[in-house]
Amino acid sequence: MSIWIVSLILVVTLYLLITEKIPVDVTAIGIIVVLMVSRILSPLEAVIGFANPAVITVAAMLMISQGMVRTGAVGFVGQKVIKYSKGSPKLSLLVTLLIVASASAFINNTPVVVLFIPIILNLSCEYNLSPSKFLIPVSYASILAGTCTLIGTSTNIIVSDLSVIQGYGGIGMFELSSLGIPIAVIGLAFLYVCSPLLMPGHTTPTCEMEDREDKRYLAELSVPQNSPLAGQDSASFFAKKYPTLELFEIVRGSRIIPVSDDSLPIVSHDLMLVKGSASDLIAMLNDNVVELPHADEDLNFSAADQNTLTVELIIPPQSSLIGERLLDTHLQGDPNAHIIAIKRRRLHYSAQKIQSLRLRVGDIILVRCPINTLEQIRTGADFIIIEDVHHEIIHKRKARWAILIFTGLITAATSGMADIMVCALTGVFLMVLTGCLNLRDAYRAIRGDVLLLIVGTIALGAAMEKTGATRFYAEWFLNPFKDTSPGVVLAGIIVLTSISTQLLSNNATAVLILPIAIATALKLGVNPKPFIVGVCFGASACFASPIGYQTNLLVYGPGNYRFSDYLKLGIPLNILVIVMGSLLIPVFWTF
Repeated sequence: MSIWIVSLILVVTLYLLITEKIPVDVTAIGIIVVLMVSRILSPLEAVIGFANPAVITVAAMLMISQGMVRTGAVGFVGQKVIKYSKGSPKLSLLVTLLIVASASAFINNTPVVVLFIPIILNLSCEYNLSPSKFLIPVSYASILAGTCTLIGTSTNIIVSDLSVIQGYGGIGMFELSSLGIPIAVIGLAFLYVCSPLLMPGHTTPTCEMEDREDKRYLAELSVPQNSPLAGQDSASFFAKKYPTLELFEIVRGSRIIPVSDDSLPIVSHDLMLVKGSASDLIAMLNDNVVELPHADEDLNFSAADQNTLTVELIIPPQSSLIGERLLDTHLQGDPNAHIIAIKRRRLHYSAQKIQSLRLRVGDIILVRCPINTLEQIRTGADFIIIEDVHHEIIHKRKARWAILIFTGLITAATSGMADIMVCALTGVFLMVLTGCLNLRDAYRAIRGDVLLLIVGTIALGAAMEKTGATRFYAEWFLNPFKDTSPGVVLAGIIVLTSISTQLLSNNATAVLILPIAIATALKLGVNPKPFIVGVCFGASACFASPIGYQTNLLVYGPGNYRFSDYLKLGIPLNILVIVMGSLLIPVFWTF
């Protein structure tokens, strides 16, 4: 009976994690609560994940990564080298891939990609390159390199610690390199050759605001008393001067009028829900045809105003605003900043009001603000400014300390002088002590939702083990592989893990699949270590979807990608990892 209860919890968990009907951290807490209330786990067993070394190590490495980025130990060097490429698309791509891969092998790849987004967009503006040729390859390069070392991705750290708990030993700092480096080298070569051919050639939105469908924003605009739009139908008026604008809905007094007929006349004080390009939205505001609700009366949208800029802000994974309503954020409350519109990939505009819209990773907000307010936004972690030049806001004086501390961490962990968790916590302490990382940035770097998800899935994995569900799933999984070799079964585990990680996060996939993989190995009577390593590589093989990996989602908006763009490079990379993993893991880690 307990197996079926755990199976039901697992199915509901998978549904909630895939659909994100509720936030993932709420789902994680729900897992713990249900397992305690159902008495499948005792309270201590349910919350033991909070003391798991993997959770503490991942949190510490996130903070260390932030320190490496904020001191410019990665980005400043990267930007200078890219600058020396002198605008050559091939050389720029090669240098970018190498720098991103080198950095991502040792620090968390999310801040590396966050760092390179504004660098690439700025480079694209300066040399008239297409950022969409770079951004997905940058995300993929960071994922490929993350599998080369123990600390390259949080997934490896989690799998290593769970392996220790199961009694099969941890993973060494460079133990995965024997397979990870060949996969990364072949993958980077593939990206270098194929991404210019297969990736779309969109222009940079801050350089040339085109009127294509994928460059349109959702905005709410009010019609002032003396507007030339009053008394006219929107279709003919917009067609003459603002051709990209499309009217979806009108709020007139207490009435909400869905617009099915474009000839509906507009009257003064109407509130309009529209979609359009940034250039047409700004033009309407500058022409005093419409106004922003709740904006200052003297707000100026003239291009001649050199002290006020219109910029695009991206919501990064570490933003504290994720889940908040756009109009409840401190950005809306800032008297100097004025929200014009928002863009979200695949948003059905007519079904979403700005008042109720909650921010997600990758959302792009169009904002008008003075230059000094822009500088304040740069110093925070809630937004990435697309046109930002990152080396202007980092603290380069501390870069030597950051590199020294990080080198010491790697040396101590590799030599076995201390456990990776001890090294990571010591590194955080020294970075804060030397000023490489202030406490505010350190706390912001901790991804609470990620850590809670790890804790929740660890609890679910423990419940699967305790009730015998893991063995049940292993037997079910082995049925199609009767009379086959362990190598074929290993390939099946890698494929299952890779498919799962396209839908779930890589961390959740690793925690849930690892007990099944170990139980499967024990059923076959072979060494579980190859299966443990297979889960590491399979869980990080998330190339064919923007959903399962944060860096993929992060570049989705700035690159103006479609879902299908991830398949062009992603499917071959998934096949590469699966094939090389299946063939070479038994060579380096024998059954």
